Amino acid sequence: MAQDRTLPRRRGAWLAALLAPLLAAEPARAQQQDEQLWLQVNTNVPLAPKLRITLEQIARFGDRADGLFQTEFGGILGYKVADNVELGFGYRAVGAHNGNNADDENRLRQHVIATFGPVTTRFRIDERFSPAGDEIGFRIRPLVRYNHALRPKGLALFVSHESFYLPNSTRWGQVRGYERMRNILGVTVPIGRHLSADAGYLNQYRVGRRGARAQMDHALSVQLTINIEGLSAPKADD
Repeated sequence: MAQDRTLPRRRGAWLAALLAPLLAAEPARAQQQDEQLWLQVNTNVPLAPKLRITLEQIARFGDRADGLFQTEFGGILGYKVADNVELGFGYRAVGAHNGNNADDENRLRQHVIATFGPVTTRFRIDERFSPAGDEIGFRIRPLVRYNHALRPKGLALFVSHESFYLPNSTRWGQVRGYERMRNILGVTVPIGRHLSADAGYLNQYRVGRRGARAQMDHALSVQLTINIEGLSAPKADD
């Protein structure tokens, strides 16, 4: 009796069809997940009609780090070159804690913020300085945020997206290429004449490169903004 030579091929096709969903799901299983809490306080202080300084304090907590894993302290000078355009230059000190294996670092930052009605855009460049080496790690961070007003006095829904691109590699650990994306969906709540809060869900996806696993962070993000003397300043997530 002649053997049906198509049977092995059919079995192979059935096996491939059965394994396809499992293979497709493998990248999702391979990535790490972490639940986090991000807290930030920004204080905007007017220095001149078109000049302000923003003082920043950040604390981030995570399950994988078993608590506080990062702090950031700094400030940025902002100068309005037009009604809807602001230039900024600042410094931030970044500290690593508990299960965070990254080195402490210092950062210089420059940005351009432009507002177009309910849309705020920011183009930021970071220069990262690490104690592990004398090379400068550059980072490019474009952001866009849409604000949907619910009431005239400040209550609003917002959604934002930010991408992180590293244009160079360093011997102390920065790896060139697209590094992460950060998305936030939240609500802005006015608390008083000079105080408001942005609270929402933050999702951050860090790309796995050079053998490292990708990571998905799920965070509750709470950012308080204090405007001294009723200063009106554009909001951009950080």
